[in-house]
Amino acid sequence: MSTIIEMVGEWEGALVVRPLPGDRTPEIAWGDTFFYYEPGHVMPVNRQPFATIVTKDYPDDDRSKLHREGHYRVNIHPGKGSFSTWTADNRSSPDSTDTIFAHPVYGDAGWLAVVNPGSRTSDAVRALLREAFELDRDRYERRHLPTKEGND
Repeated sequence: MSTIIEMVGEWEGALVVRPLPGDRTPEIAWGDTFFYYEPGHVMPVNRQPFATIVTKDYPDDDRSKLHREGHYRVNIHPGKGSFSTWTADNRSSPDSTDTIFAHPVYGDAGWLAVVNPGSRTSDAVRALLREAFELDRDRYERRHLPTKEGND
């Protein structure tokens, strides 16, 4: 988990948010990690992260059984093409470890997940995180940077 956090944190424009007690975040989020493309390093408002790491079961999301000691799940929003590639013939259980599967709650929205990435999935997780980061960066730039139209 720390390897992923460190890796993404080194990408230019990445914002890594790790809610803690006393920082005005909801208690349910404490201990989890949220990844955004945000070059100003200001917590985005009304924007979803491109990836998260969750360390516990949530009330509506307990099928990965994260209550097991040492278990966490990396959730990634990589885009439709990668989502389709990874889920086409995948029937993995959401509590399987080191296996990429459709997120048990947000799979319909194109999110992938992996519990405790390991030797089988670590390269793919890195590539999917990079893809999700680049897509988030592209969305950010479309919304925030001036267009080139009229600047001839």
